[in-house]
Amino acid sequence: MKKTINQRTTPKVAIVAGATALMALTPNLHAQTSVDNLLNKLEQKGILTPNEADDLKAENATNSVADFNQAMNSRFPIPDWVTSYKLSGDFRGRYDEVSTDTPFTAGHDNNIRLRYRLRVGLLVNMKDNLQVGFRLGTGDAPAASNTTGGNPLSNNTTLQGNASKKYFYVDTAYGKWTPINGDTWVVATTLGKMDQPFQESYMVFDPDYTPEGAALQATCNLNDQNSIVFNSAAFVLDQFNTRGPFMYGGQAIWNAKLTPKLASAVGVAAYDIADKANLKTTYDSNLGNSLTAGSYTYDFNPIVVSGSLTYTLDHFPLYPGAFPIKLAGEYLDNPGAGSNNKGWWGGVTLGKSGKKGAWDISYRYQRLEADAWWDQIVDDDNIAVTPTTPAVTPETGAAAGGTNIKGHLVKFNYSIFDSLTFSFTCYINDLINNPVPSAKTGAVHAMADLMWKF
Repeated sequence: MKKTINQRTTPKVAIVAGATALMALTPNLHAQTSVDNLLNKLEQKGILTPNEADDLKAENATNSVADFNQAMNSRFPIPDWVTSYKLSGDFRGRYDEVSTDTPFTAGHDNNIRLRYRLRVGLLVNMKDNLQVGFRLGTGDAPAASNTTGGNPLSNNTTLQGNASKKYFYVDTAYGKWTPINGDTWVVATTLGKMDQPFQESYMVFDPDYTPEGAALQATCNLNDQNSIVFNSAAFVLDQFNTRGPFMYGGQAIWNAKLTPKLASAVGVAAYDIADKANLKTTYDSNLGNSLTAGSYTYDFNPIVVSGSLTYTLDHFPLYPGAFPIKLAGEYLDNPGAGSNNKGWWGGVTLGKSGKKGAWDISYRYQRLEADAWWDQIVDDDNIAVTPTTPAVTPETGAAAGGTNIKGHLVKFNYSIFDSLTFSFTCYINDLINNPVPSAKTGAVHAMADLMWKF
């Protein structure tokens, strides 16, 4: 039943109506809060009684929400099967320095760059456990050898070109269906260009690599302490005359909570690249694999074993809340190559950043031999100087990521706020096998970042 307002309250309503009209000049999402604050002031001044203020607040809330929803639906109709939208992303500013023992040559070594990365994505949730997502990301102009888009291993944009306009690329674009979503089993399939579905370190997949194809993932919760994760996928690496090359992979991970403070994870995975004869060697700047007449000498079908053990302390100096200490490692063996076919790393992480005041510091040592894995998809920040050929002086060699690299990684993260994190990363590396013994191949790659997430 519609409420009526008597003559005694009419002047009061007129005051509120006039103030509300002024509030209409502000965005709709803030109008309700502003009017409620005004009604509280009028109540404090004795212009409105508590009951009158409560009635007007309720009416204002109903009208504001209804008017806002009606306005949104009239301008942006939403299908009945869409349940929610989520907009998210991040911005990262970076100081990037590469130092080597070789003289500066053609911008390869002893180079300082200022860079940024911007990623913006939209996730649409629908009925029947359906989901569509996409993300746009910045990046430098593609290399001349890559005619199909930007660097697959980087969303960094370098400050250069007299403030020239910069590039935006499709970073992910996918559809996802979760046909089973229960307490024991969760099964999901994804199609398109997606975030990496395998839980591997940067030794296996660069963190910016977003593969294209199809993935099937499942989680089985055995009990409150144990779960098993299954990941599988088939990815298109390139397209030549209606065929590959392709990459296939499968992974299983057992996560266990051994005690209230101790947790572990053990995983095994296998990958295979089919039709490697059609693989290009110039998708990005990484180096390391053995080549014969411009093609890859060996097959790539590695087996990867990983593990971690995490102990959580109740507290730790200068850290808010429970403090995790994590020991982790990974081992890789590629039977497709007869030698120089292994990779491994081991390290420790103290703490975990992400919340205001939280931090973490980590160290690892890594050794990734030349033909352990395809050099075009591993961490491109993990660099060393590779001399081009023995016929060329060492000074012309470039500092590049890839395989045939060993060295140290130190990283520190501190969350200034929930949405702002400072990071410092430093790689100290050298080549495993140096094709030019007289050449100096060591490199230090240091990066300082500020990242805002939203």
